[in-house]
Amino acid sequence: QVQLVESGGGLVQPGGSLRLSCAASGNIFNIYTMGWYRQAPEKQRELVATVTSRRTTNYADSVKGRFTISRDNAKNTVYLQMNSLKPEDTAVYYCTADILNYGTLDRQGYWGQGTQVTVSS
Repeated sequence: QVQLVESGGGLVQPGGSLRLSCAASGNIFNIYTMGWYRQAPEKQRELVATVTSRRTTNYADSVKGRFTISRDNAKNTVYLQMNSLKPEDTAVYYCTADILNYGTLDRQGYWGQGTQVTVSS
Protein backbone atom coordinates (compact mmCIF):
# COMPACT_ATOMS: atom_id res chain seq x y z
CA GLN A 1 0.00 0.00 0.00
CA VAL A 2 3.00 2.30 0.41
CA GLN A 3 4.60 3.87 -2.64
CA LEU A 4 7.69 6.01 -3.13
CA VAL A 5 7.73 8.21 -6.22
CA GLU A 6 10.97 9.87 -7.33
CA SER A 7 11.59 12.85 -9.58
CA GLY A 8 14.35 15.24 -10.57
CA GLY A 9 16.81 13.06 -12.44
CA GLY A 10 18.25 13.97 -15.79
CA LEU A 11 21.31 14.96 -17.78
CA VAL A 12 23.67 17.58 -16.40
CA GLN A 13 27.17 18.81 -17.22
CA PRO A 14 30.09 18.24 -14.84
CA GLY A 15 30.03 20.86 -12.12
CA GLY A 16 26.29 21.27 -12.42
CA SER A 17 23.51 20.59 -9.94
CA LEU A 18 20.36 18.51 -9.62
CA ARG A 19 17.76 18.16 -6.91
CA LEU A 20 16.07 14.79 -6.45
CA SER A 21 12.75 14.38 -4.67
CA CYS A 22 10.97 11.30 -3.37
CA ALA A 23 7.47 11.41 -1.93
CA ALA A 24 5.99 8.56 0.09
CA SER A 25 2.26 7.90 0.11
CA GLY A 26 -0.14 5.29 1.43
CA ASN A 27 -1.03 3.89 4.83
CA ILE A 28 1.80 5.61 6.67
CA PHE A 29 1.80 5.86 10.43
CA ASN A 30 5.38 6.98 10.80
CA ILE A 31 8.54 7.30 8.73
CA TYR A 32 11.86 6.66 10.40
CA THR A 33 15.10 6.81 8.43
CA MET A 34 14.94 7.94 4.80
CA GLY A 35 17.79 7.80 2.34
CA TRP A 36 19.26 7.56 -1.11
CA TYR A 37 21.24 4.81 -2.78
CA ARG A 38 22.71 4.65 -6.26
CA GLN A 39 23.79 1.95 -8.66
CA ALA A 40 26.14 2.44 -11.58
CA PRO A 41 26.34 -0.08 -14.44
CA GLU A 42 27.97 -3.36 -13.40
CA LYS A 43 28.41 -2.15 -9.83
CA GLN A 44 26.64 -2.91 -6.58
CA ARG A 45 24.09 -0.56 -5.12
CA GLU A 46 25.79 1.78 -2.67
CA LEU A 47 24.68 4.13 0.06
CA VAL A 48 24.69 7.83 -0.82
CA ALA A 49 23.06 9.51 2.17
CA THR A 50 20.55 8.96 4.96
CA VAL A 51 18.60 11.19 7.31
CA THR A 52 16.90 10.01 10.49
CA SER A 53 13.69 11.25 12.06
CA ARG A 54 15.91 13.21 14.44
CA ARG A 55 17.56 14.90 11.43
CA THR A 56 20.87 13.13 11.83
CA THR A 57 22.55 12.83 8.44
CA ASN A 58 25.09 10.39 7.06
CA TYR A 59 26.97 10.61 3.76
CA ALA A 60 29.22 8.44 1.69
CA ASP A 61 32.76 9.78 1.62
CA SER A 62 32.54 10.26 -2.13
CA VAL A 63 29.73 12.83 -1.83
CA LYS A 64 30.56 14.65 1.40
CA GLY A 65 30.64 18.39 0.89
CA ARG A 66 28.78 18.15 -2.41
CA PHE A 67 25.43 16.50 -1.61
CA THR A 68 22.85 17.47 1.00
CA ILE A 69 19.99 15.27 2.16
CA SER A 70 16.89 16.76 3.78
CA ARG A 71 13.29 15.84 4.52
CA ASP A 72 9.88 17.44 4.83
CA ASN A 73 7.84 15.38 7.27
CA ALA A 74 4.61 17.20 6.45
CA LYS A 75 4.96 16.08 2.83
CA ASN A 76 6.51 12.66 3.56
CA THR A 77 9.27 13.67 1.18
CA VAL A 78 13.05 13.28 1.13
CA TYR A 79 15.33 15.39 -1.05
CA LEU A 80 18.86 15.10 -2.32
CA GLN A 81 20.54 18.30 -3.43
CA MET A 82 23.51 17.38 -5.62
CA ASN A 83 26.10 20.05 -6.39
CA SER A 84 29.47 19.96 -8.14
CA LEU A 85 28.45 16.83 -9.97
CA LYS A 86 31.11 14.58 -11.45
CA PRO A 87 30.91 11.97 -14.21
CA GLU A 88 31.41 9.26 -11.60
CA ASP A 89 28.12 10.33 -10.01
CA THR A 90 26.32 8.87 -13.02
CA ALA A 91 23.98 6.14 -11.77
CA VAL A 92 20.39 5.20 -11.12
CA TYR A 93 19.42 6.80 -7.82
CA TYR A 94 16.94 5.03 -5.54
CA CYS A 95 15.18 6.49 -2.53
CA THR A 96 14.32 4.36 0.47
CA ALA A 97 12.24 4.80 3.60
CA ASP A 98 11.73 2.84 6.80
CA ILE A 99 7.97 3.04 7.32
CA LEU A 100 5.49 1.91 9.97
CA ASN A 101 2.21 0.96 8.30
CA TYR A 102 -0.83 2.68 9.80
CA GLY A 103 -3.25 -0.24 9.53
CA THR A 104 -1.09 -3.27 10.24
CA LEU A 105 1.67 -1.65 12.32
CA ASP A 106 4.20 -3.54 10.21
CA ARG A 107 7.53 -1.81 9.84
CA GLN A 108 9.61 -2.36 6.74
CA GLY A 109 11.79 -0.67 4.18
CA TYR A 110 10.41 0.55 0.86
CA TRP A 111 12.16 1.50 -2.36
CA GLY A 112 11.42 3.92 -5.13
CA GLN A 113 11.55 2.94 -8.78
CA GLY A 114 14.84 4.73 -9.39
CA THR A 115 15.69 7.81 -11.41
CA GLN A 116 18.58 8.16 -13.85
CA VAL A 117 21.25 10.78 -13.23
CA THR A 118 23.77 11.27 -16.02
CA VAL A 119 26.73 13.65 -15.66
CA SER A 120 28.41 14.22 -18.99
CA SER A 121 29.77 16.98 -21.19
